[in-house]
Amino acid sequence: MRILIAWLCCALLAAQTAPDVAEKLTVDGDVATPLTLTAADLAKMPHETATLAAMDGKKTAFEGVPLIEILEKAGVPFGKEMRGKALAGYVLVEAQDGYQVVFSMGELDPGLAGARVIVVDRHEGQPLSAREGPIRLVVESDKRPARSVRMVERLHVVALRK
Repeated sequence: MRILIAWLCCALLAAQTAPDVAEKLTVDGDVATPLTLTAADLAKMPHETATLAAMDGKKTAFEGVPLIEILEKAGVPFGKEMRGKALAGYVLVEAQDGYQVVFSMGELDPGLAGARVIVVDRHEGQPLSAREGPIRLVVESDKRPARSVRMVERLHVVALRK
């Protein structure tokens, strides 16, 4: 009986101290249409596959939605409108644990640099683990995975105002 009580206490403590991982992705800032996308919303969108090298050097496959598709859904202009002040804009990606990275609008635009950035919800055909997700960013073109952010919860778009 004592073992059962000790196990229940440990399970309760673990549940209370487990990180509250974001179950949604917010797109806000200088956008025409702010968005809140759940993992289920992302699962319904067309997916692409991206590969990333694991710590042991092996390539591993992630599936998700191109970041540019999500930004366009929020009303961020790309293509012919990506010139002048628009090139000074950026996306601040924020994770649940406070980690942040930045992407310039020019590097995301397929007509300019066209960095391949995927908002992923699956790894090797399975939902992301609690350590990685439920939503993660994968930047296939980066030499190091420093901007492949896990537990992504917010995309904050900033446009030049002057």
